[in-house]
Amino acid sequence: MKKQAIRQWALILVLVLTTMPATLAQKTNLERVHENVRVTPYPQQDNPLYLNPSPLIVPAQMRKAEFLQFQLSQNQAFPAEKTIQSKPLPWCMFNPHTVLKNGTWYWRFRSVSKDKKATEWSETYHFNVTEDVPQFVTPTFDTFFKNLPKAYPRMYCFLNKGLEKGKATIATHPEYKEMKRRADGAMNNSYETNPQPYKAMAKIALDFNFLHTIYRATGEKQYADKMLAVIRALLAVPHDMTLNNDFICGDILDTFLQVYDACHDQLTDAERKEIEKRVFASAKYHHKQHRNGGVENHIFDNHYWQRTFREMLQLGVMFGDTRDDAKEILEYCYELWTARAPASAFNHDGEWHNGQGYFNANTKTLWYVPALLSYVTKTDFLQHPFYKNLGRALVYAFPPRSKSAGFGDGNEKENAPQRQRVALADYLARELQDPYAIWYCNETKAATGDFDSRLQRIGSLKSYPASAPLPADAPKALWMQDTGELLAHSNLNRYRENTFLSFRSSPFGSGSHTLADQNGFNLHYRGVPVYRSTGYYLHFNDPHNLLSYRHTRAHNTILVDGIGQPFTTRAYGKIVRMLSGKNISYACGDASNAYCGLTDYPMWKKNFKSVKVEESVANGFGETPLKKYRRHILLLHPNIVVIYDELEAEKPVRWDWLLHSPVQFKLDENGKDKTLTTYYPEKKFTSTAYMFSNSDCTLSQTDKFFSAPDPKKMRKGRSYPNQWHMTAAYEKSTANRILTVILLLPDGSKPYTVIHDKNGTPNDFILAGKWKLRAQLDPKQPAELLIRDPKSGVLFSLGNKNLRIEGEDYKRTPGTSVLFDEMDGKWTIHEMSDIEPRPTGKVTK
Repeated sequence: MKKQAIRQWALILVLVLTTMPATLAQKTNLERVHENVRVTPYPQQDNPLYLNPSPLIVPAQMRKAEFLQFQLSQNQAFPAEKTIQSKPLPWCMFNPHTVLKNGTWYWRFRSVSKDKKATEWSETYHFNVTEDVPQFVTPTFDTFFKNLPKAYPRMYCFLNKGLEKGKATIATHPEYKEMKRRADGAMNNSYETNPQPYKAMAKIALDFNFLHTIYRATGEKQYADKMLAVIRALLAVPHDMTLNNDFICGDILDTFLQVYDACHDQLTDAERKEIEKRVFASAKYHHKQHRNGGVENHIFDNHYWQRTFREMLQLGVMFGDTRDDAKEILEYCYELWTARAPASAFNHDGEWHNGQGYFNANTKTLWYVPALLSYVTKTDFLQHPFYKNLGRALVYAFPPRSKSAGFGDGNEKENAPQRQRVALADYLARELQDPYAIWYCNETKAATGDFDSRLQRIGSLKSYPASAPLPADAPKALWMQDTGELLAHSNLNRYRENTFLSFRSSPFGSGSHTLADQNGFNLHYRGVPVYRSTGYYLHFNDPHNLLSYRHTRAHNTILVDGIGQPFTTRAYGKIVRMLSGKNISYACGDASNAYCGLTDYPMWKKNFKSVKVEESVANGFGETPLKKYRRHILLLHPNIVVIYDELEAEKPVRWDWLLHSPVQFKLDENGKDKTLTTYYPEKKFTSTAYMFSNSDCTLSQTDKFFSAPDPKKMRKGRSYPNQWHMTAAYEKSTANRILTVILLLPDGSKPYTVIHDKNGTPNDFILAGKWKLRAQLDPKQPAELLIRDPKSGVLFSLGNKNLRIEGEDYKRTPGTSVLFDEMDGKWTIHEMSDIEPRPTGKVTK
């Protein structure tokens, strides 16, 4: 049976390989995959599409008047009868709202003034639509606007029926007691007697969250009366226009709009008009973004997408039928979501490109917006590729009873999935019956703690099974191709047996809420860190954050002459290969472009200056002569990790190979072979990392940070222990190859080790008495890594040499990666060369 499968798959893969790009050997001339702020019209011929139809986006600086008008056609002469032409738009994007036929499409734009004077058309751009581009079409804004509810309450119109139906039995709802406890606490506060209620706006907004939820769920008037009393106290004093922080402005909108909506008939006409006046006054600071062209042209404005967008949308929903400016805001939000959401629109993985920490700040928007848009348009917005992959991504990036994959700001704070994350899974479980989301909710049981989404759960007329297994065909690993992550698990069902390997090399680069960790990995076993990024997210830009948390030295990757990756989208990585089967999961990351000098991002320049930290060589910033940094990383299931690094520079450099642990290393040396041992008494296991190279290195470790965290910023009740930082400083060279093998051994297990045959064939190793490994450590020779289990026949190969698999010759394309393993119940040969990320900006030939 194995041989039959080999013959079938070998033929298919020859055809696949002819369509794949050739292996890239070193740093490329693509400056960045995604422009932080767009300077290049999108899409063009070198921009493979993410979705059909694609939005058309014009950089703000290319708009020369108040409006932009777009034309789109398959005929570059743009004949009227075969051209889609937009009305003049006050923003910098256009959505066709129809599937585009396969083939070449041409588009152009022109600026139009408010007195209807038009400039000449721009140059003509073109792009290709192919059969493989996912299709997701949203209705036009006119459809959305026409179907909007006219009565109140309308903010949660998609829940009105379920909330009304549930009132009779609400006291028996499993979340009723907790809902009432929080609301009763809010009832005991007396902000209505505060002579300066605006000073308590953040606390009022939180109370109104609880009061609005219970009032909508029960209809009990006492809760409405409390909200009205506080609102009237606010209306009794002048509106505080000094409150211009984006979050506080959002709190003002949330507070007033919830009462305007839920208690509409209990307000006087004068009160409603004053609320309207005040929300639009506060909205001018951050919630009127629709005419400046900024958000649609920014790769991802964090605060805006976390909540400002949702608040703008609700402002439009509340007043769009009575005010032209609100209707325009509403149209902008609808078109912006279509063009640039969810998750930047350039990410279909379901995983969050900013990492697991800040994902929770986005979850309310991620369920509220599709719920509203789907209900109003009668189109399922959850059929977008991001949402179809979201349930699985939630599980693999942050499994139950475990820490997360370990990427992005704040990732270190939680030891298990939080309420917001699981509440989003609950929404997917109800709406899509997503099997991964259902399993996740049942395993974690954290959703009921999320008060932000409680109304959605109470008002939902849908449910999911209280017990359901993880899908039987759940893969051992996922490739998050757009975000640039490998998430591999040996046993998701049993956390005490699970080895969790996460690896990041991201096209989104470093900066924002991402970290400078291209080609970095984290390793967890039994739910706890074995090797993990270090430092503490206490402040966005204090010295500890800049130098010992965000900086590359805090991650399990490399430094080049002590220099790391700058904070910019130019410092990108990419996972160009991924193969996975029952026994082996593999990825290849390329961070050759990541060590690219200093930041070019004004925000980070300002942040460095504000805390008096220099982007200097002494602090680990600067230019490097790096040419190649390719990291091949494999999980040999269940508990062996293999890392093979290819390193090249234009001149001799010191290669600092970094590894971080919560516990101290025991360092041993046998010539150039090094052994690093750590023991974890809490979970009762040992990890041993074996390092091999033709170059020698000096091992050192410390439990001190380059820049220590500020005790004044530490939260009470949390511990901030020192962590251990190991550096293997390899002697200067223009090229190096480093092989690392990590063995995880539970207490009481049969001991095993790595045997290096130095005297016979110095590139050969035996792992744990089972796996045979050959690694070419001479950087003058072509890269080669061969791993096989002679007993089962499982094989992985990187290199140029043809292979012998199950007694038959297999001719491979030179430089590819080949995996022979059981996949989906069948023995399969999968051969792969590089797959490049899809750039959304300028591509230099």
